[in-house]
Amino acid sequence: MSGIEDVALRAGVSKATVSRALSGRGYVSTVTRNRVETAANELGYVVSSNASSLVTGRTNNVGVIIPVINQWFFGSIIEGVERALLDRGYDLMLYNLTKNTEARSRVFEYFLVRKRVDAIIAVTLEISPDEATSLLALGKPIAGIGGPLAGIPTLSIDDIAAARLATEHLIALGHTNIMHVGGDSAELMDFHVHSKRLQGFRDALGAAGLPFSDESYMATHFDIPGGYAVAKQILGDPRRRPTAIFAAADEVAIGVILAARELGISVPDDLSVIGIDNHPLAELFGLTSIAQNPAKQGEQAVDLVIRQLETSGWTPPSIHTMVPAQLVMRSSTSAPRAGAQR
Repeated sequence: MSGIEDVALRAGVSKATVSRALSGRGYVSTVTRNRVETAANELGYVVSSNASSLVTGRTNNVGVIIPVINQWFFGSIIEGVERALLDRGYDLMLYNLTKNTEARSRVFEYFLVRKRVDAIIAVTLEISPDEATSLLALGKPIAGIGGPLAGIPTLSIDDIAAARLATEHLIALGHTNIMHVGGDSAELMDFHVHSKRLQGFRDALGAAGLPFSDESYMATHFDIPGGYAVAKQILGDPRRRPTAIFAAADEVAIGVILAARELGISVPDDLSVIGIDNHPLAELFGLTSIAQNPAKQGEQAVDLVIRQLETSGWTPPSIHTMVPAQLVMRSSTSAPRAGAQR
């Protein structure tokens, strides 16, 4: 089996240069790095992670704590994190954290220490003060996605502003009979996403002088079946049917569109629909949406922790950063039909 000495000999460099080139730590010119990588590939040399850890004191592992892994938003964050970590020579270690108190304690007080990670990314977790203290006590670079965490640099879209933008788009088209289909606040989604998006909707109505009542909002599950089920109730009654619906997530909005089609309601001629996410299915359904790019948020979180690891003396601001969200226009929204109850 070839060793680092063999790679150094073939590439015509020192063992230290081989180590820097293959670990990604320390400066090596592009030409030299390519020569070392070519020599290593020809010899079948693979860097020993254990040996590298003994030398550098690092594991090249970044722990990601996430509450859900089987939904598009969270899966997209993981994809962005993994892609960015692989580009920088790090591995991802995933922890699926539920709301079970005992399971959470094991993650914060045992697994993160036992598994030895170099840095931690917490995804949409509204952690307790004790959990935040446990994370900070590890003395490792930390970043969060989804909302403010005391003492930890975090990032997310502004959920209130995103909901307001979506509602203002419908108002600008001329709609006044607008309904919000959002998440159920009783689900206690971390960082109160459901209530914040409802607040943004109410703020936009208020600014336009439009009334808000119990008829203006219905809660459902944050998925396509949830949107479909609640839309069948809303749209099936012509006396309460709005001309526009703002759905708090694209999957909910897609469920609304499917229900409208089944009822013979034309989108957007009879009903305008807008969501939040810019889900991959949004383009297929012609859905106007507010894009938040979760994969990009994952990449930005990686940049925060890797810069802490690899840039001597650099510390990130322990504040929450709002990531821009943009309106993506498609064919599901238009001005209300002439003569419709706007």
